[in-house]
Amino acid sequence: MATEYDSQDDPGHDNGSTILALGPEWNPARIRRGAAGTGVFLLLWWAAANKQPTYLLPGPVEVTQALWGELTSGALFVHLGQSLAHYVPGVVLGVTAGATLGIAMGWWGWLDDVLTPVVRVLRPIPPLAWIVFAIIWFGLGHTGAAFIVFVGAFWITFYNAYSGVENVSRELLEVASNLGVDSEYRLVRRVVIPDATPELLTGLRTSVGQCWMMVIAAELFGAPGVGYEIITSANNLAMERSVAYMLAISAVFLASDWGVRRLEARLLRWQA
Repeated sequence: MATEYDSQDDPGHDNGSTILALGPEWNPARIRRGAAGTGVFLLLWWAAANKQPTYLLPGPVEVTQALWGELTSGALFVHLGQSLAHYVPGVVLGVTAGATLGIAMGWWGWLDDVLTPVVRVLRPIPPLAWIVFAIIWFGLGHTGAAFIVFVGAFWITFYNAYSGVENVSRELLEVASNLGVDSEYRLVRRVVIPDATPELLTGLRTSVGQCWMMVIAAELFGAPGVGYEIITSANNLAMERSVAYMLAISAVFLASDWGVRRLEARLLRWQA
C-alpha cells in the first residue's frame, strides 16, 4: 500500500492532476454564465437599494466606495489581521487535535470504548455555546476567540478522521500485513493515514470555511476583528461599511478555500 500511495510522484499523473487542480470551474461557458448571473444580481441589488435609504439597504456603489476607503486607509488589513490572529491558531490547533484523536479512536477500539460516552455528550454542544466560558476563562481578546474556533475545528475534523479510519480498506490492511508491516504504528502511518487522507482533507476544508462563521460570531461579543467592525458599523447605521467588511470576509474565505483545494488536488493526484 505504501508503494501505491507513493506513486503520487509519478509524472505520468500530471495531466489528471492538472484537471483535478483546475477543476471544472475554469470552463469558459461556466464563467460566462457566472458573470451573467453576477451582473443580474448586481442590477437587482442596485434597483432595490435605489428606492431605500442607505441605512436600510446600501447599494453596490456605496458599498464599493466604503470598501475602497477601508482598503486605501489600511483599516481593512488591520482588522483582517486581528481576525487572523485568532482564526489561524484556532484552526491549526483544532484540526491537529481533532485529526489526532479521531484517528486514535478510530483505530484503537479500547480508546474508542473509553472516550465514546464523553464524545457523545460533548459533541452536540454547538461551539458558540462555549462563548460564555471563553469570556470567563480567557476574556474578550484573541485567546477567547481562538478557543471558540478551536472547538469548531476540532469536532469537524474529529468526525472526518474517525470516519476515514473506519472506512480503511481491509484488503489493504491484509496486504500490508502479508508484506511484513507488523507494527500497529507502522500500519497506521503507512496504510491507515494515507487511505483516510481524502476524508481528513474534507474535514480540513470544512473547518476552514465553518470557522470563519465562528470567528465573526465570537467577535460580535467584543473580540477585535472584522466581526467587531461589522456590528460597530451597524450600530452607527453605516451599513455600507458593514457590507464592505462582509464582502472582505467572503474574499478571505474564497482565498483560503482555493488554497485548501489546491492542497487537496496535490495530495490526491494519485487518484486521478
